[in-house]
Amino acid sequence: MEQRRADNIAEALEEHIFSGTFLDGDRLDEVRLAEQFGVSRTPLREAFQRLALSGLVELVPRRGAFVRQPGPIELMEMFEVMAELEAVCGRLAAIRISEEALEELRDANAKCHQAVDAHDPDGYYAENERFHKTIYRQSGNGFLEQEAAKLNKRLKPFRRQQLRLRGRMAQSMSEHEAIMDALSKGLPEEAANALRDHVAVQGEKFHSLMASLKSKSD
Repeated sequence: MEQRRADNIAEALEEHIFSGTFLDGDRLDEVRLAEQFGVSRTPLREAFQRLALSGLVELVPRRGAFVRQPGPIELMEMFEVMAELEAVCGRLAAIRISEEALEELRDANAKCHQAVDAHDPDGYYAENERFHKTIYRQSGNGFLEQEAAKLNKRLKPFRRQQLRLRGRMAQSMSEHEAIMDALSKGLPEEAANALRDHVAVQGEKFHSLMASLKSKSD
């Protein structure tokens, strides 16, 4: 319950940061925010920790939590590395994936389709995350799975937000189909290329989203 509350607060704060309500360098007032969300400081501090992991917040000892917007170059560099990690996961998974895991991917994709029809980007992201983490696991390389999951977690707020761009969920869905096709046919290079392109596009879309939000706030 406490963990879910902290997740909800973290997501609400992400929205405020991306919408420009909180700007780069702003201090997040614990007392005011605890009052606003109707919670004690414990789940709020846990939410700050989650945002710090994704680089959206900087925790300064004895001073508090401050908004930190990664610059476009830093973000594109992270997406570039993420794209290559996912490509390696896809290459290995195409060789090693089990029938059970392929069924899990099909199920995640079916639920992604439902979310597209329902215009539900958050629902889409939840199943999208299951889709990607299954591929990490099926790479059969525990270290690679751990590193991919770690960077995925850091990029989570950015990957989640880019799904809100018009047409992005449907585009992402077609990219998932290409990934699925390569994995089910056991084609390592095709799987690697499909995953690399899928994640690289996310970075480009997020850059467009940030540019549009900045223009609205100017």
